[in-house]
Order: sequence, then C-alpha cells, then structure tokens
Amino acid sequence: MEIKRNGSQASVNGPAEWFTGTVRMDPLFQATDPALVQGLSVTFEPGARTAWHTHPLGQTLIVTAGCGWVQSEAGPIEEIRPGDVVLSSPGEKHWHGATPTTAVTHIAIQRERDGKAVNWMEKVSDEQYRASR
Repeated sequence: MEIKRNGSQASVNGPAEWFTGTVRMDPLFQATDPALVQGLSVTFEPGARTAWHTHPLGQTLIVTAGCGWVQSEAGPIEEIRPGDVVLSSPGEKHWHGATPTTAVTHIAIQRERDGKAVNWMEKVSDEQYRASR
C-alpha cells in the first residue's frame, strides 16, 4: 500500500497551449504498468477552460467544488456541479471548465494508450464558450 499525502506533490499551472485562463493541476496518482491510469485534481478560475480535446480511452470527471461547464462537439453546453460525474467516450471531442463567474474543481481520470492520455486540439473560442448562455 502506498499513501500519497495531500500536498506532497507540487501543483502546476495549466499550459497556455492547452488552456484559456488560470488553471491549476494537482497530481493525485499515476499508476504503473500495466494499469496506465492517471488522476489529477484540476481547478479552473472563472472563465478558464480546456482546449477542445479527445482521450484515446475516454475520461471520467468527478466534480468536487464550484460550478462549471462541459460540452461535447455534438451537443450543447451543460452545467456541472459537485457530485456530478461526466463520462467522455474514447475519441469524443469535448471541452470543460469554469463558468464566466464561478470557479470549478474536478478530478480527472484517464488511461493511456501508446503513452498518450489526451490529444489536444484547437482552443475553444470566446464565441463558442458563450454560445448558449
């Protein structure tokens, strides 16, 4: 058994090429071969969001604080709140982040395929972000 103590792993800022706005990522776990699953807590300040992206083996988001938005390429912007679980299918193009006025934190869990857990794409434009609100 291994215990990863709270605060024992450094927080990192979300890279500007993958995110719009202020995003903090706190690593939770990185499983070893053959599991290849990883988890992190991600906090988005108001207005912050991911770029469009996919996951080769899908992704699970567990909202832990605040209020945010998530959108699949084929659907409307959906509000997410603490306790909500968002399941993205393998290859599903989507984005997620905070609302314009409220921060959101979620736990993101994804598995790697061929050493990659996410495929980053173009940024979500301000027009796309505000499209249905």
